[in-house]
Amino acid sequence: MNVRSGQKGFTLLELLVSITMIGLIVLIVSSAMRLSYRSVSSGEKSIEQLERLRVAAGMIAAQVQSSFPLTLDKDTEPKNSLSGQSDELNLATNYSLWKGQAGYVLATYRITPGSDGKQVLSISEHTVGLEDTQQADLLTGCEEMRFSYYAKDTAESEGAWNDAWVDESLLPEKIRLAMKKSGRDISITIPLRVRGADDWTTFLDTVPTMGQQ
Repeated sequence: MNVRSGQKGFTLLELLVSITMIGLIVLIVSSAMRLSYRSVSSGEKSIEQLERLRVAAGMIAAQVQSSFPLTLDKDTEPKNSLSGQSDELNLATNYSLWKGQAGYVLATYRITPGSDGKQVLSISEHTVGLEDTQQADLLTGCEEMRFSYYAKDTAESEGAWNDAWVDESLLPEKIRLAMKKSGRDISITIPLRVRGADDWTTFLDTVPTMGQQ
């Protein structure tokens, strides 16, 4: 069979160019789809982290705002049960992260290095009068975390943030947890409801008497 004059077929070079262009188009489309998937995945991860931070902040605020002065017994001088450093916070509270408002607990928040080299905020709770202790990690993956404590020397003074709280007669006015996560600075500031020793609660008041249900 003879090919009519003027008809041309594809040359090998044209075929290779066509295959190369199709390959480039497939590569560009697949790269765009991969980038879109990563963006969605990153967005979902960011939302999950923010939601976890919001929940943790709410739990910490509820527990700190329910804190109160607690002394050893009725014969001792009133002493503040809240103390803290930049990497640790100790307080007595009637709100448990595990049991809600079901008794009085001594809570300790600690900031420690994690296995990934970043910092972890953990909590341990001990129920007054019982031997049970609960522990959990609240926040992970932060480059930096630290507590600070705000108070005024007098009602007229401006006040200042301190890296530690050791005053045995007063509670701070506010407690702040400052964090750096993924390069972003985040802080949680919690005002306290009780300051002075006008209505001190003792350990004996919080422990059920023998035979009490």
